[in-house]
Amino acid sequence: MSTAPDPEPREPKPALVFDDPLDQQTSDDTDRGWGERPSGDSASDLRRFLDEKPPHHI
Repeated sequence: MSTAPDPEPREPKPALVFDDPLDQQTSDDTDRGWGERPSGDSASDLRRFLDEKPPHHI
C-alpha cells in the first residue's frame, strides 16, 4: 500500500475586482507619463533644449 504525498498548499486565487477602470489614473494621464520633466531653473531648461535639439540645428 502506497501513501500519497501530502498536497502542497495552494496560493489563494486573486479576487475579481469589478471597479470601473476609467476611475483610475494611468501614467499617461500625467505630464510625467508623456516624458515631461519636472520644472526647474533656467540651467535645466537650457540642458533640456540642448538635449532635444534636432541635428540640423547644430
